[in-house]
Amino acid sequence: MRDAVHDAVVDLLVIGEINAAIPKIAEKAGVNPTSVYRRWGSREQLLLDAAVTRLRATSPIPDTGSLRDDLLGWAEGVERAMSDPRGQILLRALVATLGPEKEPLEHLRARGEDLQAALDRATARGEPAPSVDDVLDFVLAPLYLRVLFRRPVEPGTGALLVERLLNSL
Repeated sequence: MRDAVHDAVVDLLVIGEINAAIPKIAEKAGVNPTSVYRRWGSREQLLLDAAVTRLRATSPIPDTGSLRDDLLGWAEGVERAMSDPRGQILLRALVATLGPEKEPLEHLRARGEDLQAALDRATARGEPAPSVDDVLDFVLAPLYLRVLFRRPVEPGTGALLVERLLNSL
């Protein structure tokens, strides 16, 4: 059910149904709206889950034994996801949906924990490691801002941003 609902919400966003309500999403997915409400509670939670699930699948944080290679692999995955129109529309819808008063939600926290685990592994190996905030500021934010401002995400952008981050250490 989860994949069908995620696909339905993205498909609706792609065709311009930016404000599709849960009943319409459920209909497109072929599931009961009650099941969607029970699992996600709100459209915002559904969008967040779809976005983070997609990013975890398209840009996992590898464990290569080198912080540079871990961050490069991850950034290249984020770059690919942000070059894909489906990833772009999902990010834009998510940003438009979440209000500034929201606490960092469970899904976003989990993604930050993934990054922290990679940084902790590097530190344990004796490598200098940035903070999660530095990774967000130097790598993720520029990629996301390009999408939000409808600027192209050129191949190699993620690698360039990772190198800038590591050179700043």
